[in-house]
Amino acid sequence: MQSFSDIIGAVSDFLWGWPMIILLLGTHLFLTVRLAFPQRKIFTAIKLSVTRDKGATGDVSQFGALATALAATIGTGNIIGVATAVALGGPGAVLWCWLTGVFGIATKYSEGLLAIKYRVKMPDGTMLGGPMYALERGLKLKWLAILFAFFTACAAMGIGCSVQSNAIATLCDNTLGVAPWITGVVLTLLVAAVVLGGVKSIARVCGMLVPFMALFYVLGCVYILIVNGHFVWPAIKLICQAAFAPEAAGGGLVGGTVIMAARYGIARGLFSNESGLGSAPIVAAAAQTRNPVRQALVSSTGTFWDTVIICALTGLVIVSSIIAYPDISYQDGAALTRVAFSKIPFVGTPLLTIGLITFAFSTILGWCYYGERAMLYLTGTRWMQAYRVIYIIVAFLGCVINLQVVWNLADCMNALMAIPNLVSLILLSGVLVRETKHYLWNNNLDATMDHNE
Repeated sequence: MQSFSDIIGAVSDFLWGWPMIILLLGTHLFLTVRLAFPQRKIFTAIKLSVTRDKGATGDVSQFGALATALAATIGTGNIIGVATAVALGGPGAVLWCWLTGVFGIATKYSEGLLAIKYRVKMPDGTMLGGPMYALERGLKLKWLAILFAFFTACAAMGIGCSVQSNAIATLCDNTLGVAPWITGVVLTLLVAAVVLGGVKSIARVCGMLVPFMALFYVLGCVYILIVNGHFVWPAIKLICQAAFAPEAAGGGLVGGTVIMAARYGIARGLFSNESGLGSAPIVAAAAQTRNPVRQALVSSTGTFWDTVIICALTGLVIVSSIIAYPDISYQDGAALTRVAFSKIPFVGTPLLTIGLITFAFSTILGWCYYGERAMLYLTGTRWMQAYRVIYIIVAFLGCVINLQVVWNLADCMNALMAIPNLVSLILLSGVLVRETKHYLWNNNLDATMDHNE
């Protein structure tokens, strides 16, 4: 078993090496330039995200689709993931993580656009879309679409379910003294109550949960930064300096090499916001919207909130806390997060506990939708209910088993998802430019899409 774990770990390290980082960041930069910096429309996008598109076709509102996507992306990566990047790559990893989010907005925009452009309407009126449909209908590469769907269905069980449930069980055990199997039973019942209701049930719960948990966490981080006020500016300077040169800070906080900072910052940035992974467009395809660009803009706000805001705040909290409290050990991401937040009186530990539980739970819900849509593409409706039942069982198992191998397998599946998705984005960039020019650059955002296009 240990040999198998070592092999999977080696494969994961290879897949997440420099070729993947270059492919991801290169795609972010390519699409940013190709689409004339869609990041500049972020405030328009935010306005659209909270405006119901009346008369548009789709299964859920634009906000419901965004909330479900955010539920899947705002998770342990925003808290422990950022701390892990700092522990392994030094404080400079925070800047690389943030830059991945800034440029990743263009990629998330592109994913949302293709999701609407190539979605299909089922006989029952359900809308289906995502990279598998863009690959099949836009590029005629069905074999690659099948691979993407297979990797997505597998990744959902790992990074979307068992890893998240394990994080909840570990946290409840360490902070509340609740046995993992008890947490597993409660969590399994809660997950079952939501996911067995399908996409509308998931979107409804996420629409209520995501705004609350995100606002609660952001306000908590702001409070912590106020408490650490004297160390915020030194933390910002350290983050910026260490991103491009080895740097040291008090308490033994030593920045890694530039390569290490970039690698872990970019990798954790993707893990957090999933720009380029191809997951979010699966739910974006279900949105009620009149044209692809409107939903593309709404989708792009997911990366803005997730990484540009939340991950940046987490990074500042972690680095400023380490400077403020030099006794903090920075060797382990989870421990670093726990100790950094516990140093803040009254709000620190409850904030971390509630934030991690709600973030991880919502991630389980969002990824269930991704996984079942992938299974629907692969097998049709006959295995849908079975997939949901297996997903619920995996949520329990994640609470009570060791997950090192699962973590590595999940990382591999994520990388293998990203590759075909990035292929579709690059090869269909001409379509992205044409649609953006028609609806955005020519001020036709209120126009309705011609489905015969």
